[in-house]
Amino acid sequence: MIASDLDGTIVSSTGKISTRTRDAFLAAREAGIHIVFVTGRPYRWLTPIVDAFGGLGTVICSNGAVLYDLENDQVLWSRTIDAATAVEAQQIILHHEPQASFAAETTKGLHLGAGFAETGRTLGSLAELDLHSPELDAEGIVKFLARSPGLAVEAFYSAVFPELSRLLWLTHSATGVSLLEMAHLQIHKANTLDEYARRLQIKPAEIMAFGDMPNDIEMLQYAGHGYAMASGHRETLAATKLIAPPFAEDGVAQVIEGLLK
Repeated sequence: MIASDLDGTIVSSTGKISTRTRDAFLAAREAGIHIVFVTGRPYRWLTPIVDAFGGLGTVICSNGAVLYDLENDQVLWSRTIDAATAVEAQQIILHHEPQASFAAETTKGLHLGAGFAETGRTLGSLAELDLHSPELDAEGIVKFLARSPGLAVEAFYSAVFPELSRLLWLTHSATGVSLLEMAHLQIHKANTLDEYARRLQIKPAEIMAFGDMPNDIEMLQYAGHGYAMASGHRETLAATKLIAPPFAEDGVAQVIEGLLK
């Protein structure tokens, strides 16, 4: 199995997958290797995959909180947090960063708090965030988001982690913005990848994985062959033994091409 992150790993900042990378994945699939994309994106934001591959298989979305059948446009499985937990997390975060703004990604769409989105940015289907609304529990929160306008993301993460880590799994993956991503304590990319691989009777030693950001670390350490992108975050590079060439050089494609020789 090949498991790959999207943004910064095989998807550019313009939302494109290169022809070389596309061809490498298709060749791997033709050779009988299972392909699964593993992303922090919600299942509604899989346009790069659809554009490059059409309806190709299963995607692990929202950092592992959703298992999505792309071919049949169907959520197969989700692990959510309740609104009460999000409220408690919000209170902890505001204690350390009073200027923080919030959003909640559910199985149905994005609930956006005041000040969270950049002016003029389109984020898709939106609803106003009300953490006391029964709607949130009805839909199920798959990812709770907090943004700081002033703290660097590492400082933001370090300030809230000691208290938040008992409630939620916490990571960050965005570039150019101080954004924390929170999910169910038992959720990250590796856990859901493991569950999916077990269904296919594939062992960790038989998995090659690629990623570039801290939210990929667990997945890269879980896989028998976990590659951090040379162009990736320093924490990710420090946490893995194998390094793929940088994104700008189609690093993932290079490794896959070497595998198939």
